[in-house]
Amino acid sequence: MSVLGDREADVPSFVVGVLVACAGGLFLVEPVVGPVDVLGTPIRPIALSAIVLTVGFALGAVLYGRRRYRLIGAAHAIGAVGFGLFAGTMAVGSQLLLFGGVVVLVGGSAFLVAQTARTGQ
Repeated sequence: MSVLGDREADVPSFVVGVLVACAGGLFLVEPVVGPVDVLGTPIRPIALSAIVLTVGFALGAVLYGRRRYRLIGAAHAIGAVGFGLFAGTMAVGSQLLLFGGVVVLVGGSAFLVAQTARTGQ
């Protein structure tokens, strides 16, 4: 008997959840951990957090979109673009990318709320 009982394991959701959890962990250790070498380049944990979160959301957008969960896929795509812009902000130091990330996340959230209210999901 599996840990889940009679339910099947939802591997895609588990993988996305693990990536998002890792991003949260990297965010939390930022104050106590110095830069981490990634392929010979020192990167702060907060920047790694944004990158891992972007990858997790992008993967979720693809996986949920392919399973025909369009609204959940759209939510993950909005998160991927918004946090990808935040990661770009940390890479190049552009305030325009930061503003773009905020606009994408706020606008995308408003869109998702409107879609949810309209469809009654």
